[in-house]
Amino acid sequence: MVEELGQIFSDSGAVVVCHYAGLSVAEMSDYRARMRAAGASVRVAKNRLAKIALEGKPCEGMKSLLIGQTVLGYAEDPVAAAKVTVEYAKGNAKLVILGGAIGTTVMDEAGVKALAASPSREEVLASIVGCIISPAANLAGAIGAPASNIASILTTLSEKEAA
Repeated sequence: MVEELGQIFSDSGAVVVCHYAGLSVAEMSDYRARMRAAGASVRVAKNRLAKIALEGKPCEGMKSLLIGQTVLGYAEDPVAAAKVTVEYAKGNAKLVILGGAIGTTVMDEAGVKALAASPSREEVLASIVGCIISPAANLAGAIGAPASNIASILTTLSEKEAA
């Protein structure tokens, strides 16, 4: 169990820690399903084991967050777990965000919310691809524009002659 938790802390882009006291089984299942759909995972573990697993890891500073009934949300994409958790916590007051970690940086609740507001990895990649493709599309449009202008002028002239 400790090795598995250590792997989670090492390999995850970000880990979000929440209190889940009072969540029903159905609500926890809904939270897990939403996380799974976003490519993230949820793990409930004993705090003592999680603290042992954090020994020597970059995010070791988040040991102080592991108090009470905690659940860990994590994903390879640093933004995915934070986005889903913040969105779910808005609709369910029983899920209380305590904080989290991204690399060596330990975050409080406000830090997790700020992370959730940032674009996901896919959104960043899409904007980069758009920036790369945009000049090529503009160039193709500029090259094709004179030909279409000439064609429209010829069409107009032939319509005038016909009239």
